[in-house]
Amino acid sequence: MNSLASVSQKEISSQLITYPIVETFHSLQGEGTWTGVNAFFIRLAGCDVHCPWCDQKESWTSKKYPQQSIKILAEVSKMANPFMVVITGGEPLMYDLFPLTKALKKLGLRVHLETSGSHSFTGQFDWVTFSPKPFKLPHESIYSQVNELKIVIANQEDLHWAEEEAKKVPREAIKYLQPEWNTPESQSLIFDYILKHPQWRMSLQTHKFLGVR
Repeated sequence: MNSLASVSQKEISSQLITYPIVETFHSLQGEGTWTGVNAFFIRLAGCDVHCPWCDQKESWTSKKYPQQSIKILAEVSKMANPFMVVITGGEPLMYDLFPLTKALKKLGLRVHLETSGSHSFTGQFDWVTFSPKPFKLPHESIYSQVNELKIVIANQEDLHWAEEEAKKVPREAIKYLQPEWNTPESQSLIFDYILKHPQWRMSLQTHKFLGVR
C-alpha cells in the first residue's frame, strides 16, 4: 500500500470512531471564566465519579445512549457557528479524546474540556476546566493541563479539599469556588471565604438562573 492510500485509510478509519452521546446543544457557557460566551456542548455519556449532588445523573451510564461518529459531531458543531465547543459529561476522560478533538480542531474550532480528571488526560484542548471530586481522586496527568480550577462547595470540608487541589495546579490557573445548587447555605460560606482568601473567585451557574441549557 502506498503512503497516500495509507493516509486515506487512516482518515476513513478515524471517521468511524464513535462516542456515546447524551446530548448536543448550542447555548451560552454558564459557569467560570467563559460565562456568557457562545458555546456548542457535546455531553458524553458515562461517569464513575458519582457525586451525590450531581445534576446530570442521567449521564452516568453509557448503555442507553446512541453512539455518534466524530465526523458527525464535528460537522454539527461547525454548523452551529459557536465561539467554542465544550466537551463535557458525564466524565469525558473515560474515553480517548484525541480523535474527537483532532476532528474539531481540523475544522478550526476552539475546543474546551470540562472534567473531574478521574482518568488519564487525552485530547488537544484550548482550555481545560478541572473540577476534582473527593469521591474519585484525580489522575496525576490532569494537573499540568489545568487552565481553570472549579471546586463545588457544599460544606466546610469542601473548602479544605479546594485548597489541597489548588496546590497542585499551575500557579496561573484561575481558581473558582462554586455553590452546590441544592445547598443554599453554600453561597454565604463561599462569599465569606473569598473575602478572606482573595486568590479565589465565585462561580455561579448562570444558566440555571436563566432557565436555559
